[in-house]
Amino acid sequence: MSKQMLSVILGGGAGTRLQPLTTSRSKPAVPIAGKYRLVDIPISNCLNSGITRMFVLTMYNSASLNRHIKNTYHFSAFSSAFVDILAAEQTPDNPAWFQGTADAVRQGLRHIAPFDSDYILILSGDQLYQIDFQEMLFHHKESGADISIATIPVTAKEASEFGILKTEDGMITSFVEKPKSGLEDWVSDTGDEMRSIGKEYLASMGIYIFNRQLLFDILQDEFKNATDFGKEIIPQSISKYKVASYQYEGYWEDIGNIPAFFHANLALTQDIPEFNLFDNTKTIYTRPRMLPPAKISGTRLDHAIIADGCIVNASNIENSVIGIRARIGHETTIISCYLMGSDYYETIHDILEIQEQGIPQLGVGNRCFIQNVILDKNARIGDDVRIIGGPHLADEDTPLYTIKEGIIVVKKGAILPNGFTLGA
Repeated sequence: MSKQMLSVILGGGAGTRLQPLTTSRSKPAVPIAGKYRLVDIPISNCLNSGITRMFVLTMYNSASLNRHIKNTYHFSAFSSAFVDILAAEQTPDNPAWFQGTADAVRQGLRHIAPFDSDYILILSGDQLYQIDFQEMLFHHKESGADISIATIPVTAKEASEFGILKTEDGMITSFVEKPKSGLEDWVSDTGDEMRSIGKEYLASMGIYIFNRQLLFDILQDEFKNATDFGKEIIPQSISKYKVASYQYEGYWEDIGNIPAFFHANLALTQDIPEFNLFDNTKTIYTRPRMLPPAKISGTRLDHAIIADGCIVNASNIENSVIGIRARIGHETTIISCYLMGSDYYETIHDILEIQEQGIPQLGVGNRCFIQNVILDKNARIGDDVRIIGGPHLADEDTPLYTIKEGIIVVKKGAILPNGFTLGA
């Protein structure tokens, strides 16, 4: 299996929908679930499926992503496995940056070409899911397809946000991008169970298997001016090639915007979350940090995920994800928040020095109340701070924080002084 298929993971563009989390990092490098990064999800799915050769295509803010991959994915010298970054590069025959998903893969073909494979798997770097790609490849080969698209049943309300497909005998016969009307023409037989809960439409998950030679031919010759898979390559291929639907019914979340990202993280705190981090066969891999266990004193915890290396003295933490090296002070309450934590610890000397300057320590201070907030890395929240997000707040962007659909995102490295109040 590992030699049959190569994987190409799309790092995405500027990631404007995830701003301000993507101000200084690419989308695949955004921290998720307290200790991972988004790129760990597709890479882990590949490794769990026996795919050990991967390219990650990036263009914007790729330094932290490069560092994460370099520090995380080490393979034996006797193995052919690799996870390589393919950053956008100007060449004599192509001076332009990536113009879209298809153009990114096209520009990477010269690096992919030397590696033998029968199939190429194309993945997005900003989705949360657990799929066995061996099953998808088996389905692809059994159906005799040239291209396979992973699809997921969705409701009418969700359909307008995705590319919607129609199938006949498992083959895709038509495709429409984000339909706003005429949905009744796009109802598919998704199976009795899915139809019983109103999921009558098949949405593209942006996960594709291509027969290798066909992908090269399409990108270099037939559709050499097409820049995007979802908007151009796939619709144009349906009438010319056998394009199969691989229907997936497990958990999948496109977390390309702040509300989806926020809710996907908080959903991990449920008793039995749909995305299961606690699975022996579907491990999510990440950088192995030599951090101490979390230390918690006097805190009531309810549906909370606490990552490695935290020092928590809060009075109450509910429905929240607390990331690596997070520090939370005494008598503080955290409700429905994602705290990404810190990249380093401050020494006693550091703390005394910044106290003299009137600057808060890394993390969250004493007697704070924080709700409906994403706290990015290395933020400093003083004492007696109240930050309460919710629908009562209008969208706003300031040097310290951004508000999107009621969710407050405190920016990376932001300093909120003692007594700061927002939304309270």
